[in-house]
Amino acid sequence: MVDKHAKYVFLFPSILFVLVMITFPIIYNIRIGFTDWSMSVVKKPNNVGLGNYIDLFQDPRFLSSIGRTFLFTFITLFGEVILGLGLGLFLNSQFSGIRTVKTIMLLPMVMTPVAVGMIWMLIYEPNIGIFNYILGLLGYKGQIDWIGSTSIALWSLMLVDIWEWTPMVALLIMAGLSALPKEPYESALIDGATKPILFWKITLPLISPTIMTAMILRLIDALKTYDIIYAMTQGGPGDATETINIYGYLVGFQYFRYGKAAALLNLFLILVLGLTFFLNVIKKKLVVEM
Repeated sequence: MVDKHAKYVFLFPSILFVLVMITFPIIYNIRIGFTDWSMSVVKKPNNVGLGNYIDLFQDPRFLSSIGRTFLFTFITLFGEVILGLGLGLFLNSQFSGIRTVKTIMLLPMVMTPVAVGMIWMLIYEPNIGIFNYILGLLGYKGQIDWIGSTSIALWSLMLVDIWEWTPMVALLIMAGLSALPKEPYESALIDGATKPILFWKITLPLISPTIMTAMILRLIDALKTYDIIYAMTQGGPGDATETINIYGYLVGFQYFRYGKAAALLNLFLILVLGLTFFLNVIKKKLVVEM
């Protein structure tokens, strides 16, 4: 009896530690979200009920940051899944130098986001950046301010995120492809199926759960993207790249309205959990149908 339950005894301290480290900050943040705690006035925080949440939904800046967050998330998610699927299919084939190509492919993913941001700031630099240099070779005479223009700054950041995280999606796709059974392909080839038919009728349906897993992981990461945006634009120019995370940081650590910042992050947590739950439901349906 002792041996049977010994594993739970040894695991209990670790599980308890993780639960405390996760549960306490969430509960404490929820509590702060119902107060007017602010460093601008030195006083004991008062309960304001839903005041912070009402204030947020009446704040045009917050509503705009939601739109930018959704735009950034879904454009990068779509780009990374499509490119990651293509890259995964390409790297799943055998050719000379495949290991070298895979190693090079991993480089963006293993770099810290701040370092990636610094590199891309040089690439985007209007005067000496390689993008404008290439455009000059192609005959374009002007200079594009890639992250200094309110109309294209957010799109420029999307490109950086796609460049950095497409390899992760490709790795997940490759793992899914390596686990596919060979029998359906052999039967289809005997029946005269072409490569496009093999992909659409066999490969894509079989790796759909893997694609959904990659989408869930990237959805969560893209929604909470902060480091690249802050390192490159800090939410500017103006508020052109100000997402929920950037605005939450500004509210909490520049305007010192901790209650409002906590309420914002509580809403953000609900948003992430809701979207993740939705994608998990779709993933389970795909698995059941298979």
